[in-house]
Amino acid sequence: MSQLIEETLLGLLSQVRDGESISPNDVAKAVNAEQWRRELPKVRGVIIGLARQGKLEVLRKGKPIEPEGFKGVYRVRLPQKA
Repeated sequence: MSQLIEETLLGLLSQVRDGESISPNDVAKAVNAEQWRRELPKVRGVIIGLARQGKLEVLRKGKPIEPEGFKGVYRVRLPQKA
């Protein structure tokens, strides 16, 4: 399942403009439209793993944060080029 979540997440991110972010809810709904809330913990786990690898950034209030121990509403985007 995590492979499907990762592919879905990266696919959705590839469709947004540079610098734009998506909600983890969007990923969960794309994976399982009817029971998307059940997918959120799995989506979060995949997001944290990809953020640790540097493949995406976790954002709170539009600013990148560390992928460890964050709480509340967050979004994700592809890493910004320097």
